[in-house]
Amino acid sequence: MASAVHHICHRLLALLRPLPAPAGHPRLSFSPRPARLRSFFPAPGCRLGTHAVALAEPDMVPPEEEDARFVVVTFYKFVPLEDPRAEVASHLHFLQGRDIHGRIYLNEQGINAQYSGPRKDAVAYADWVKKDHRFCDMLVQTSPALTGHAFPRLKLRYKPSLVQFEGGRLDLPLLDPKMRATPLTPSEWKERLEARACLDVSSSEASGDTSGRRLLLLDVRNDYEWDVGHFEGAQRPNVDCFRSTSFGLSGEVEDPSDPLNGVDREKTDILMYCTGGIRCDVYSTILRKKGFRNLYTLEGGVSNYLKAEGPAGWVGNLFVFDGRLSLPPATFRQRPWPSEDEAAVEKERWVGRCYACGSEVVELRHRNCANIDCNRLYLCVSPFHSIRRAGEGTS
Repeated sequence: MASAVHHICHRLLALLRPLPAPAGHPRLSFSPRPARLRSFFPAPGCRLGTHAVALAEPDMVPPEEEDARFVVVTFYKFVPLEDPRAEVASHLHFLQGRDIHGRIYLNEQGINAQYSGPRKDAVAYADWVKKDHRFCDMLVQTSPALTGHAFPRLKLRYKPSLVQFEGGRLDLPLLDPKMRATPLTPSEWKERLEARACLDVSSSEASGDTSGRRLLLLDVRNDYEWDVGHFEGAQRPNVDCFRSTSFGLSGEVEDPSDPLNGVDREKTDILMYCTGGIRCDVYSTILRKKGFRNLYTLEGGVSNYLKAEGPAGWVGNLFVFDGRLSLPPATFRQRPWPSEDEAAVEKERWVGRCYACGSEVVELRHRNCANIDCNRLYLCVSPFHSIRRAGEGTS
């Protein structure tokens, strides 16, 4: 009898052992390493749902619990730095002993930061940066990271380009505000979306008035980001990496994949958006040099818009470049938890499709192709769903 009981207990323990993590590309597939075990579980006062995350009111959570909760912080600022490598050393010194993981880059044109950590450490670093008069007015955005660190480690260094561009882009006039797109607050952006008559610039009805002015909504992200969520009326980008973006650069050659091809550069208002705003700021200087005059960008990107205005005009989730990958709009929401009717309407507005079979995808979350020569990010109904498409083989 004792041996039988021992055998059963041994089998049960074997079943409870965690399975080995699946192999994945280190850039986007990794298991966040927590600073403490509790960070892998929802923080007290949080309510989890399939399509939204609700956080408890700040005054309902003890200060020590609030400080220990993990968050992701993002900010950037274009400002001249005479000795960026010395700045890197200063930032590294401040972060000693603090639990911060993420990507923080500095160069002669400013800083770009996305990192995770306990709220106490994460906010302390942002506050320290803003004490410098050069960064005092920059927008700092915070969102919850319910499973601990959203990045595997800290990378804080000098980088020739604050965003991914081949060879760096120190040649772009990023420090000249007049060369960048005009920023619109979330409320101004919402008004523009509501006022537009049509986004098809090839149609005579695309004008919102009789002056011939037209409006075009430009998604300055990647195709797999659009697949998870986007503003209604924005064309799906035909790029899978920002460094290869070429909107408005096709010249006289007709290119249906270029939403700016054939656009009147003087009479078209181009509303640009991306996740946090920096890609639009960078790319708008390229378009400005190409003669596009009426460029506008969403201040703080989609994340700032969802926080201020909710999902008005937005469909789906927001793709983010960290371990969370896809966030529902309610993650950023300042207003109270949406009612069941609102959540149902939001769910019905956008249905993701499986890249392999075209069926509906309940979970708007990407998977990495296991073929390292492909490494495609795609929506799929099952992690074991093989992909067979013409010219692509099997992934």
